[in-house]
Amino acid sequence: MQVPGSGRDETYAWLGSFPGMREWLGARVINNFLATSFVIANRLFESTVRIGRNDIEDDRLGTFGSVFANMGQLAKRHPEELVFGLLAAGFTTNCHDRQFFFDTDHSVEIAGVPTAVSNMQAGAGTPGFLPDCSSEIRPIVWQARSSGRPDRLAGPIVWQEPVPHTFESPANPGDGDLFMANACTRGVRARVTCGFGRWQPGFGSGATLDAINHAAARAAPMASRSDNGRIPGVTPTHLVVPPALEAAARALLNTEYGTGGISNPWQGTAEPIVTP
Repeated sequence: MQVPGSGRDETYAWLGSFPGMREWLGARVINNFLATSFVIANRLFESTVRIGRNDIEDDRLGTFGSVFANMGQLAKRHPEELVFGLLAAGFTTNCHDRQFFFDTDHSVEIAGVPTAVSNMQAGAGTPGFLPDCSSEIRPIVWQARSSGRPDRLAGPIVWQEPVPHTFESPANPGDGDLFMANACTRGVRARVTCGFGRWQPGFGSGATLDAINHAAARAAPMASRSDNGRIPGVTPTHLVVPPALEAAARALLNTEYGTGGISNPWQGTAEPIVTP
Protein backbone atom coordinates (compact mmCIF):
# COMPACT_ATOMS: atom_id res chain seq x y z
CA MET A 1 0.00 0.00 0.00
CA GLN A 2 1.85 3.09 -1.24
CA VAL A 3 1.36 6.29 0.76
CA PRO A 4 3.09 9.64 0.02
CA GLY A 5 4.49 11.15 3.20
CA SER A 6 4.19 14.90 3.72
CA GLY A 7 6.28 15.42 6.85
CA ARG A 8 8.76 13.95 9.29
CA ASP A 9 6.24 11.22 10.13
CA GLU A 10 2.67 10.20 9.36
CA THR A 11 -0.12 9.25 11.76
CA TYR A 12 -2.44 6.47 10.67
CA ALA A 13 -5.82 5.85 12.25
CA TRP A 14 -6.65 2.26 11.38
CA LEU A 15 -10.32 1.50 11.66
CA GLY A 16 -11.40 -1.64 13.50
CA SER A 17 -13.98 -2.36 10.82
CA PHE A 18 -16.42 -0.77 8.43
CA PRO A 19 -20.10 -1.50 8.98
CA GLY A 20 -21.62 -3.98 6.56
CA MET A 21 -24.74 -3.35 4.54
CA ARG A 22 -28.10 -3.79 6.27
CA GLU A 23 -31.66 -3.60 5.08
CA TRP A 24 -32.84 -0.02 5.54
CA LEU A 25 -35.83 -0.22 7.87
CA GLY A 26 -36.78 3.04 9.57
CA ALA A 27 -33.98 5.52 10.25
CA ARG A 28 -30.32 5.00 9.40
CA VAL A 29 -28.25 3.23 12.05
CA ILE A 30 -25.10 5.23 12.77
CA ASN A 31 -22.04 3.17 13.68
CA ASN A 32 -19.04 4.45 15.58
CA PHE A 33 -15.66 3.41 14.23
CA LEU A 34 -13.38 1.48 16.53
CA ALA A 35 -10.13 3.28 15.87
CA THR A 36 -6.53 3.08 17.01
CA SER A 37 -3.70 5.16 15.66
CA PHE A 38 0.01 4.78 15.28
CA VAL A 39 2.87 6.78 13.81
CA ILE A 40 5.25 5.71 11.04
CA ALA A 41 8.31 7.96 10.95
CA ASN A 42 10.24 8.48 7.73
CA ARG A 43 13.83 7.24 7.80
CA LEU A 44 16.79 8.70 5.94
CA PHE A 45 19.00 6.42 3.83
CA GLU A 46 22.11 7.11 1.79
CA SER A 47 24.81 5.44 -0.26
CA THR A 48 27.89 7.51 -1.19
CA VAL A 49 31.11 6.91 -3.14
CA ARG A 50 34.17 9.05 -3.82
CA ILE A 51 36.17 8.57 -7.00
CA GLY A 52 39.33 10.44 -7.95
CA ARG A 53 38.84 13.02 -10.69
CA ASN A 54 41.83 11.72 -12.65
CA ASP A 55 40.38 8.20 -12.54
CA ILE A 56 37.14 9.48 -14.02
CA GLU A 57 38.92 11.48 -16.72
CA ASP A 58 41.08 8.48 -17.69
CA ASP A 59 38.26 5.96 -17.66
CA ARG A 60 38.02 5.17 -21.34
CA LEU A 61 36.09 1.90 -20.88
CA GLY A 62 33.22 3.34 -18.88
CA THR A 63 34.06 1.32 -15.78
CA PHE A 64 32.73 3.93 -13.39
CA GLY A 65 29.55 4.23 -15.39
CA SER A 66 28.90 0.62 -14.40
CA VAL A 67 29.59 1.52 -10.76
CA PHE A 68 26.94 4.24 -10.84
CA ALA A 69 24.52 1.95 -12.66
CA ASN A 70 25.01 -0.64 -9.91
CA MET A 71 24.20 2.02 -7.30
CA GLY A 72 20.95 2.57 -9.16
CA GLN A 73 20.17 -1.15 -9.12
CA LEU A 74 20.77 -1.32 -5.36
CA ALA A 75 18.50 1.69 -4.83
CA LYS A 76 15.78 0.01 -6.89
CA ARG A 77 16.11 -3.10 -4.73
CA HIS A 78 16.03 -1.14 -1.46
CA PRO A 79 12.20 -1.13 -1.11
CA GLU A 80 12.18 -4.92 -1.41
CA GLU A 81 14.73 -5.20 1.38
CA LEU A 82 12.62 -3.06 3.70
CA VAL A 83 9.19 -4.48 2.82
CA PHE A 84 10.06 -8.17 2.79
CA GLY A 85 12.36 -7.71 5.77
CA LEU A 86 9.45 -6.29 7.76
CA LEU A 87 7.15 -9.09 6.59
CA ALA A 88 9.65 -11.70 7.79
CA ALA A 89 9.83 -9.95 11.18
CA GLY A 90 6.05 -10.02 11.60
CA PHE A 91 6.09 -12.89 14.11
CA THR A 92 8.06 -10.77 16.62
CA THR A 93 7.12 -7.17 15.72
CA ASN A 94 4.07 -5.31 17.04
CA CYS A 95 1.48 -3.69 14.78
CA HIS A 96 -1.16 -1.06 15.55
CA ASP A 97 -3.13 -3.19 18.05
CA ARG A 98 0.04 -3.76 20.15
CA GLN A 99 0.11 -7.45 19.22
CA PHE A 100 2.69 -9.12 16.99
CA PHE A 101 1.54 -8.65 13.39
CA PHE A 102 1.26 -12.43 12.97
CA ASP A 103 -0.37 -13.58 16.20
CA THR A 104 -3.02 -15.89 17.59
CA ASP A 105 -4.88 -13.36 19.72
CA HIS A 106 -5.77 -10.25 17.77
CA SER A 107 -8.89 -8.94 19.49
CA VAL A 108 -12.17 -8.19 17.70
CA GLU A 109 -15.56 -7.50 19.23
CA ILE A 110 -18.38 -9.87 18.28
CA ALA A 111 -21.81 -9.27 19.82
CA GLY A 112 -20.15 -7.07 22.40
CA VAL A 113 -17.70 -9.78 23.47
CA PRO A 114 -13.92 -9.44 22.87
CA THR A 115 -12.87 -12.42 20.76
CA ALA A 116 -9.36 -13.60 19.83
CA VAL A 117 -8.66 -14.04 16.11
CA SER A 118 -5.52 -15.60 14.65
CA ASN A 119 -3.70 -14.67 11.44
CA MET A 120 -0.93 -17.24 11.73
CA GLN A 121 -0.31 -20.97 11.45
CA ALA A 122 2.07 -22.35 14.06
CA GLY A 123 5.04 -24.49 13.13
CA ALA A 124 8.81 -24.79 13.39
CA GLY A 125 9.45 -24.75 9.63
CA THR A 126 10.71 -22.01 7.33
CA PRO A 127 8.02 -19.29 7.32
CA GLY A 128 5.88 -18.46 4.31
CA PHE A 129 3.28 -15.71 3.93
CA LEU A 130 -0.14 -15.40 2.32
CA PRO A 131 -1.05 -11.71 1.87
CA ASP A 132 -4.20 -10.42 0.21
CA CYS A 133 -2.89 -7.67 -2.06
CA SER A 134 -6.31 -6.99 -3.58
CA SER A 135 -7.38 -5.20 -0.39
CA GLU A 136 -7.42 -1.39 -0.41
CA ILE A 137 -5.63 -1.43 2.96
CA ARG A 138 -2.83 -3.94 2.60
CA PRO A 139 -0.62 -5.72 5.13
CA ILE A 140 2.41 -3.49 4.50
CA VAL A 141 2.52 0.30 4.09
CA TRP A 142 5.30 1.75 1.91
CA GLN A 143 5.75 5.41 2.80
CA ALA A 144 7.86 7.75 0.67
CA ARG A 145 8.43 11.40 1.60
CA SER A 146 6.70 13.60 -0.99
CA SER A 147 7.86 17.04 -1.99
CA GLY A 148 4.27 18.16 -2.48
CA ARG A 149 2.52 20.60 -0.14
CA PRO A 150 -1.19 20.90 0.58
CA ASP A 151 -2.95 24.03 -0.64
CA ARG A 152 -5.86 24.06 1.78
CA LEU A 153 -7.40 27.16 0.22
CA ALA A 154 -7.45 25.86 -3.33
CA GLY A 155 -9.57 22.78 -2.76
CA PRO A 156 -8.51 19.13 -2.48
CA ILE A 157 -4.97 18.39 -1.39
CA VAL A 158 -2.79 17.39 -4.34
CA TRP A 159 0.59 15.85 -3.66
CA GLN A 160 3.47 15.80 -6.10
CA GLU A 161 4.62 12.35 -7.06
CA PRO A 162 7.17 11.21 -4.46
CA VAL A 163 10.65 10.33 -5.70
CA PRO A 164 11.88 7.86 -3.07
CA HIS A 165 15.50 7.57 -4.25
CA THR A 166 17.43 10.42 -5.87
CA PHE A 167 20.93 10.43 -7.33
CA GLU A 168 22.82 13.47 -6.02
CA SER A 169 26.11 15.25 -6.55
CA PRO A 170 27.56 18.67 -5.57
CA ALA A 171 25.65 21.44 -7.34
CA ASN A 172 28.77 23.38 -8.39
CA PRO A 173 31.69 21.61 -10.10
CA GLY A 174 34.05 23.75 -8.00
CA ASP A 175 32.50 22.71 -4.70
CA GLY A 176 33.75 20.27 -2.12
CA ASP A 177 36.00 17.35 -2.92
CA LEU A 178 36.28 18.09 -6.62
CA PHE A 179 38.19 21.31 -5.89
CA MET A 180 39.97 20.49 -2.60
CA ALA A 181 40.80 16.81 -3.02
CA ASN A 182 40.64 16.36 -6.81
CA ALA A 183 37.88 13.82 -6.24
CA CYS A 184 34.26 13.42 -7.18
CA THR A 185 31.51 12.45 -4.72
CA ARG A 186 28.22 10.93 -5.82
CA GLY A 187 25.45 9.42 -3.78
CA VAL A 188 21.88 8.20 -3.48
CA ARG A 189 19.50 9.69 -0.92
CA ALA A 190 16.05 8.52 0.16
CA ARG A 191 13.48 9.42 2.83
CA VAL A 192 11.34 6.32 2.97
CA THR A 193 10.09 3.69 5.38
CA CYS A 194 7.56 0.90 5.69
CA GLY A 195 5.24 -0.27 8.43
CA PHE A 196 2.44 -2.70 9.10
CA GLY A 197 -1.05 -1.98 7.81
CA ARG A 198 -4.06 -4.05 8.80
CA TRP A 199 -3.35 -7.55 10.07
CA GLN A 200 -6.53 -9.05 8.57
CA PRO A 201 -5.19 -9.31 4.96
CA GLY A 202 -1.89 -10.76 6.18
CA PHE A 203 -1.26 -14.39 7.14
CA GLY A 204 1.99 -16.06 8.20
CA SER A 205 2.75 -19.75 8.49
CA GLY A 206 5.60 -21.66 10.07
CA ALA A 207 4.18 -25.04 9.09
CA THR A 208 5.73 -27.24 6.42
CA LEU A 209 4.67 -26.00 3.00
CA ASP A 210 2.56 -28.82 1.58
CA ALA A 211 -0.95 -29.17 0.19
CA ILE A 212 -2.59 -29.99 3.54
CA ASN A 213 -1.02 -27.11 5.48
CA HIS A 214 -1.53 -24.71 2.58
CA ALA A 215 -5.23 -25.57 2.44
CA ALA A 216 -5.60 -24.79 6.15
CA ALA A 217 -3.53 -21.60 5.88
CA ARG A 218 -5.57 -20.33 2.94
CA ALA A 219 -8.92 -21.17 4.56
CA ALA A 220 -8.15 -19.52 7.91
CA PRO A 221 -8.16 -15.83 6.84
CA MET A 222 -11.07 -16.42 4.45
CA ALA A 223 -13.22 -17.73 7.33
CA SER A 224 -12.08 -15.24 9.99
CA ARG A 225 -14.34 -12.62 11.53
CA SER A 226 -13.80 -8.90 12.09
CA ASP A 227 -15.66 -6.62 14.48
CA ASN A 228 -19.42 -7.22 14.67
CA GLY A 229 -18.84 -10.75 13.40
CA ARG A 230 -18.58 -9.65 9.77
CA ILE A 231 -16.53 -11.73 7.34
CA PRO A 232 -13.83 -9.33 6.06
CA GLY A 233 -13.65 -10.98 2.63
CA VAL A 234 -9.94 -11.79 2.65
CA THR A 235 -8.66 -13.95 -0.21
CA PRO A 236 -4.89 -14.52 -0.34
CA THR A 237 -3.46 -13.42 -3.69
CA HIS A 238 0.24 -14.21 -3.23
CA LEU A 239 2.48 -16.76 -1.55
CA VAL A 240 5.72 -15.12 -0.39
CA VAL A 241 8.56 -17.54 0.37
CA PRO A 242 12.37 -17.53 0.72
CA PRO A 243 14.51 -19.40 -1.83
CA ALA A 244 14.50 -22.53 0.34
CA LEU A 245 10.76 -22.93 -0.34
CA GLU A 246 10.75 -21.94 -4.02
CA ALA A 247 10.43 -25.49 -5.35
CA ALA A 248 7.60 -26.32 -2.96
CA ALA A 249 5.75 -23.07 -3.73
CA ARG A 250 5.99 -23.46 -7.50
CA ALA A 251 4.99 -27.12 -7.34
CA LEU A 252 1.98 -26.16 -5.25
CA LEU A 253 0.79 -23.22 -7.36
CA ASN A 254 2.04 -23.85 -10.89
CA THR A 255 1.61 -27.57 -11.57
CA GLU A 256 -1.52 -29.26 -12.82
CA TYR A 257 -0.99 -32.52 -10.96
CA GLY A 258 0.27 -33.28 -7.46
CA THR A 259 1.85 -36.37 -5.92
CA GLY A 260 0.62 -39.62 -7.49
CA GLY A 261 -0.89 -37.83 -10.49
CA ILE A 262 -3.80 -36.43 -8.47
CA SER A 263 -5.27 -33.19 -9.79
CA ASN A 264 -3.82 -30.15 -7.98
CA PRO A 265 -6.66 -27.86 -6.78
CA TRP A 266 -4.24 -25.04 -5.82
CA GLN A 267 -2.89 -24.41 -9.29
CA GLY A 268 -3.19 -20.70 -10.12
CA THR A 269 -4.89 -19.76 -6.83
CA ALA A 270 -2.07 -17.41 -5.80
CA GLU A 271 1.05 -15.89 -7.32
CA PRO A 272 4.37 -17.09 -5.87
CA ILE A 273 6.94 -14.46 -4.87
CA VAL A 274 10.42 -15.75 -4.07
CA THR A 275 12.69 -13.35 -2.21
CA PRO A 276 15.81 -13.75 -0.06
